[in-house]
Amino acid sequence: MLDAAALATATVLPSLRSAHAESPPEVTRIRLSRQPAVCFAPTYVAEALLHLEGFTDVEYVQTEKDGSIGTLASGASDLSMMGVSAAMLPLDADEPITVLAGIHAGCWELMASERVRSVRELKGKSIAVIRLRELDHVFISSIMAWVGMDPRTDVRWVETQRMSESMRLFVEGQVDAFLAFAQQPLQVRAMRVGRTLIDTTRDRPWSQYYCCLAAARRDFVRQNPMATKRALRALLKAADLCSQDPDRAARLMEARGIFSDYELGREVIRALPYDRWRTDEPGDSLRFHALRLREVGMIKSTPQALIERGTDWRFLNELKKELKA
Repeated sequence: MLDAAALATATVLPSLRSAHAESPPEVTRIRLSRQPAVCFAPTYVAEALLHLEGFTDVEYVQTEKDGSIGTLASGASDLSMMGVSAAMLPLDADEPITVLAGIHAGCWELMASERVRSVRELKGKSIAVIRLRELDHVFISSIMAWVGMDPRTDVRWVETQRMSESMRLFVEGQVDAFLAFAQQPLQVRAMRVGRTLIDTTRDRPWSQYYCCLAAARRDFVRQNPMATKRALRALLKAADLCSQDPDRAARLMEARGIFSDYELGREVIRALPYDRWRTDEPGDSLRFHALRLREVGMIKSTPQALIERGTDWRFLNELKKELKA
């Protein structure tokens, strides 16, 4: 906690004046989804900042197999980071969540065996995913749709229930590809297995769009607009701090037990563009993936309908001006 507070106050004290001039949050308790994902570092760096924003009780709620979407939709948490692909189907189904901002691009690498040299060469091959309609299956489906493939018929999906199991099957040669997340690409490369077909941090068009978003429970946003703004401000400042001092953010994550390999975690955090929230429009990312997924029948909503009912950019737009984005 002390390291988190030091990290938080090191660069943001001057900007706290505007926060103190505002009304206090309508509630002083806030619950965030706890997930063992290195790229979600801002969620944990934000703890001290949330206290500075007037939240006296900051709780991290362990996510189950349904992930951050499930804890938000069920009312178990109030605020969370989540993958853009994880949000697409729940937004289409009008789950009670509201996307507030984009945080960063990257995270994912589509990895394949040496004999597969392009996404199109995955046709007829096996791909490991957690479950059908889970975040990795949705993201790969979007990638396949972009190159004119049909994820419903062109590949064989192998459900594994866990990302770690998907990686194990790939390393052992039991499947031809999987979508590696956060630290997994570094681990696979260290084993000298396979190749990267798409690196979403570097390869267009994927590098142009957000991987991870900030979202909140819909009722929380409607009932607590000041708390929502203050919580989002803490999360965006935490993203800036991850960009400015990734080494310290990694130490904090290690101390919180989010990962055990500090060097690996630091490398992941260093590689991610956590300052992208200042320049890129999150609606573009939702629109891009919605078009792809609608083409292959995974969602029914038009991109515009999905954005209109599932997002609220008011707080982000205010904070961009306030924080001089």
